[in-house]
Amino acid sequence: MSDGIEARITEVMRASYGRLLAILAARQSDIAGAEDALAEAFARAIDHWPRTGVPDNPEAWLLPTARRSLLDTQRKAARIEVRDTLPEEPVMSTNMPEIPDERLKLMFVCAHPAIDPALHTPLMLQTVLGVDADRIGAAFLISPNAMAQRLVRVKRKIKAARIRFSIPDPMDHPNRLNAVLEAIYGAFSLDWLSEGGADDLRQEAAYLADLVGHLCQHDAEALGLQALISFVIAREPARLRDGILVPVPEQDINLWDAGLVERANRLLAKAAQVNRLGRFQLEAAIQSVHADRTVSGQTNWRALSQLYAGLRKLYPTIGAAGGQAAAVGEDAGPTQGLALLDQIDAKDVASFQPSWAVRAHLLARTGQIQQAAAAYDRAIALSTDGPSRRWLEARRSDLAVGLV
Repeated sequence: MSDGIEARITEVMRASYGRLLAILAARQSDIAGAEDALAEAFARAIDHWPRTGVPDNPEAWLLPTARRSLLDTQRKAARIEVRDTLPEEPVMSTNMPEIPDERLKLMFVCAHPAIDPALHTPLMLQTVLGVDADRIGAAFLISPNAMAQRLVRVKRKIKAARIRFSIPDPMDHPNRLNAVLEAIYGAFSLDWLSEGGADDLRQEAAYLADLVGHLCQHDAEALGLQALISFVIAREPARLRDGILVPVPEQDINLWDAGLVERANRLLAKAAQVNRLGRFQLEAAIQSVHADRTVSGQTNWRALSQLYAGLRKLYPTIGAAGGQAAAVGEDAGPTQGLALLDQIDAKDVASFQPSWAVRAHLLARTGQIQQAAAAYDRAIALSTDGPSRRWLEARRSDLAVGLV
């Protein structure tokens, strides 16, 4: 198989997986069965397309192939001749406008109240976005085997309960909408330092955020998530330098996408008009303060410390606590920032890399060089992406020669 064909097949699999799975699973409420059928269709494509070429509309080739596989499996399981169990779908057009709604239906199914809320986001990440159990487990600090077993069990539950594939009214099911938003942001955050390629989830998450925002135009948090992701994407051209992370306060503002920043601010203002404050609006507001550096030329650390305090009160996570400590450390001084870090349970931050990076920076500013070096070493050991690790290593090297 040529490299070009292999790359194209990989691209199709990445782009089509969630859409096709949503269509296949909807008829029988059987996610696991649809996954098996789709895997078989992809296997046939890998065997067939190198000889014939990738079709102009690969999803129109994959869908009927997967449907036939699913039907064959049902026939074998029932040991009878099954006819018209899955009526023929119309041939899919190249733009396929109906498919995004099908994907959202699958996401809302994953957020059904009968499913353990702790599995809402992992289930969406796997079934709609194609993230494997290893990466999901790592993100949720759960072993890959344990995560895979939990996901298998919940898919069986969906099939047994015949959970309906539909998009509920957000006003009637706010918790389900919130779970969908959490999953979209989870996907975006999971891959936020990807250096591109087929494994890049950022563009997919941004697309889904815009789609949900369009369908839920009066939901403040849907708008807040759109704004948050727009702010982050606007800074992408400036986030890396020679493969090394550049922290937001140090980024070249001339590289930011001014149009996306303006769009994000409009979305955030529209969300504020709903007068229903939430986590994503606060996180977007934090990013808006950073974006204001394009006007003022400096970072308003006092505003950031106040916003992080509000976020921590509304959404008390380790990340919010670490962000507040970092902002307070810049605004009121490193000693106050360290005091906030010390208030967090040691067990919670033991494996949380950002808290060690913040601690190292604040310790260095107080002149506690040995303690800062140890904190940098811990943060480097916990790093899971190259750009962050290289940035921490550079800071550690600066510390060793007295530049920090």
